[in-house]
Amino acid sequence: MDEPTAHIDPEPSGLTAPAASVDDALADVSPGWARWAQLGRDILSGAQTLMSAAVYATLIVTFGFQVARVDGMSMAPTLEDHDRLIVNKLVYELGDPRPGDIVMLYYPVNPEKMFVKRVIAQEGDTVRIVDGRVFVNDVPLHDDYVPAEFRSHDDWGPQVIQLGYYFVMGDHRNNSSDSRHWGPVPKKYIVGKVKVRWWPLQEARIF
Repeated sequence: MDEPTAHIDPEPSGLTAPAASVDDALADVSPGWARWAQLGRDILSGAQTLMSAAVYATLIVTFGFQVARVDGMSMAPTLEDHDRLIVNKLVYELGDPRPGDIVMLYYPVNPEKMFVKRVIAQEGDTVRIVDGRVFVNDVPLHDDYVPAEFRSHDDWGPQVIQLGYYFVMGDHRNNSSDSRHWGPVPKKYIVGKVKVRWWPLQEARIF
């Protein structure tokens, strides 16, 4: 059976109507579908943006920064138990740790663990501790970030820090396992520099 054909009336006087543009045709015939198509394109574009942001964030966290949590009081009062930190892992790819830097490092006795300590001295420096008072190259360390009640009364050294190593200590001197106990740490064990404490929010700080 033949398909029915649509009957087309000829234009009067032999004139033809101007053809509608494609956009006009879409708008006239199916304005709802056009809106849905635009919405779909917007959603796809947003999803692509979010996916790109997630990839960039993953790369930054993996190769540039790391989120860490303080476990313990060895860096009090500068850092407290359960503080959340952002550690810059790239900074020591471009330069060396400096005295005063707060760093995250592998625990030399058990590298499966990580500690947060402060760099006190670098390679070539001579460290000596007398009754808890720290001297670097015979100059008293300027460490007023350590409260009197957190100071120790131990003696250590003198010792010259070997090439490629760093002497680290916790700010809570009488409650910290550090280079006084397990010696200086090699640079390769220093993961990065603590840059931000972001939690708790009221104690947020840039170092």
